[in-house]
Amino acid sequence: MTGQQVNERVLTFRFDKKTPERLDKFLVGLLQEFSTGQLRLSRSRIQALIAEGFVEVDGRAAKKAGQALESGSTVTVRIPPPAPTDLVAEKIPLDIVFENEDLIVVNKPAGMVVHPAAGHASGTLVNAVLGYDPEIEGIGGEERPGVVHRLDKETSGLILLAKNEQAHRWLQDQFRLRKVEKTYLALVDGKPPTPSGRVESYIGRDPSHRKRMANVPESRGREAISEYKTVESFRKHTLLEFHPLTGRTHQIRLHCAFLGCPIVGDEVYGRKKPSVEISRHFLHAYRLKIILPGEKETRLFEVPLPEELNHVLISLRAE
Repeated sequence: MTGQQVNERVLTFRFDKKTPERLDKFLVGLLQEFSTGQLRLSRSRIQALIAEGFVEVDGRAAKKAGQALESGSTVTVRIPPPAPTDLVAEKIPLDIVFENEDLIVVNKPAGMVVHPAAGHASGTLVNAVLGYDPEIEGIGGEERPGVVHRLDKETSGLILLAKNEQAHRWLQDQFRLRKVEKTYLALVDGKPPTPSGRVESYIGRDPSHRKRMANVPESRGREAISEYKTVESFRKHTLLEFHPLTGRTHQIRLHCAFLGCPIVGDEVYGRKKPSVEISRHFLHAYRLKIILPGEKETRLFEVPLPEELNHVLISLRAE
């Protein structure tokens, strides 16, 4: 819809069948032919909407795609503005850490969005990967080809992209079954209540700001679990290592804020003015352990802190 602003759509349905049915199956039957702009709601897209907290059952965030619907249930679906589906391959340099016939492991820079969305039609990681390997187009869905998991725009570090459908399903299962170990480095303001620990909360859309997430009551969110430990302490800051056991949107950023020590440079969930000189939030996905398709042994991938983040630590140590 060129030149026309498309807003979030809200659709409400009532489930009246006598026999319980899976939430995603029910919605697929209703929504596969629904389109908004250029977006066609495929089965994978509907499952993604559920996973991202855009679907509610009887006023509560849906827990999973396989949730059973009972007769009389009300299902509300919020459909965000569509991303462009006419993806363009772009010659953007990629820092490829590893590649085989099944996948690519990329060290994503801060400032790069993973896939096209409203306001980011080009210059994304998907555009760059299509420029590098056009055969990835359509793998896992036309809107997000090859994408298995995501990193926020300003978060740097390791991200996987599948090169074929079999690998895409394998990698999705590894993440879904929590067999992937991801490790992040986060510099926070202040320090957490304990040097190491575990954070458990429920994350859902912020009712006041639909582009933000929030720690919410159980009835309105999905379970989010992270473990952390202190790597280095400074006078007014702490470098933490985070292991997210679930993969909720903005999980580590919210959990740091929940602990009372928001991530340095995070103007959404932390201080509006950074406590150190930095142009992004200090969050880096530096280590990833996973069993790759067709293999039995765990692979380990690591990338060091980007220069701008390492410079911040050097300055803090000098103090």
